[in-house]
Amino acid sequence: MSVQKKSDVKIITTHQLQNMKERGEKISMLTAYDFSMATILDAAGIDVLLVGDSASNVMAGHETTLPITLDQMIYHAQSVVRGVKRAFVVVDMPFGSYQGNSSEALRSAIRIMKESGAHGIKLEGGAEIKESITRILSAGVPVMGHLGLTPQSIYKFGTYTVRAKEEAEAQKLIEDAQLLQELGCFSIVLEKIPAALAKRVAESLEIPIIGIGAGPHVDGQVLVVHDMLGINKEFKPRFLRRYADLHTIMTDAVQNYVKDVKSRDFPTDKEAY
Repeated sequence: MSVQKKSDVKIITTHQLQNMKERGEKISMLTAYDFSMATILDAAGIDVLLVGDSASNVMAGHETTLPITLDQMIYHAQSVVRGVKRAFVVVDMPFGSYQGNSSEALRSAIRIMKESGAHGIKLEGGAEIKESITRILSAGVPVMGHLGLTPQSIYKFGTYTVRAKEEAEAQKLIEDAQLLQELGCFSIVLEKIPAALAKRVAESLEIPIIGIGAGPHVDGQVLVVHDMLGINKEFKPRFLRRYADLHTIMTDAVQNYVKDVKSRDFPTDKEAY
């Protein structure tokens, strides 16, 4: 089995993601919320861009993902899609847009697809949202599942701690993952669960399993881009690897700009017309 560092596929589709799992090529996934960042990530070779409801936290400053609206998610998705030439774009359906009413879930999903041009949507939950997933899939909309720690249910859990450590919750997660595959989901995100459980799910299912805090034995990884680039300095979970310290770089740049403006060093004659 050959393993490639970066896919040479020109355009990523659900079919390509399935092929990547089958040939053992890991899937790279990051969040994106705006045109400029999406352009950079796409050109760098990312496979999947998630327009995450984490925009509620990192873009709007909310404590949880719950406040962000469907209209706001569509706005972010539109911005990301405009910057993408290769990556597969998935959009989180926000809290309240799908949980209780499958007809509303279908309307929400169709709005996202029609108004943003995204390639698929993501929902949190298993058997409890079976009807909504079925209705959305019936319209031909690709669905990515999300199990384990589901941030939209934070007030139910009461904590962001690791999920499915107990046997009963682990068994339900396995059953939910199998159900999502049977319903027709093209992929599942597993968040903050034991690595052994994530490995078991990834090996037992045919569809790609993407992990965040779920260990190395899944089919791909996803992180929040502001976390992995070091723009957000406060969030320091065990699963996060920082690939840059943009907080320091950006702070230094702004301080140098302020200093140059105050000292009349900027602009110089060469920077004037």
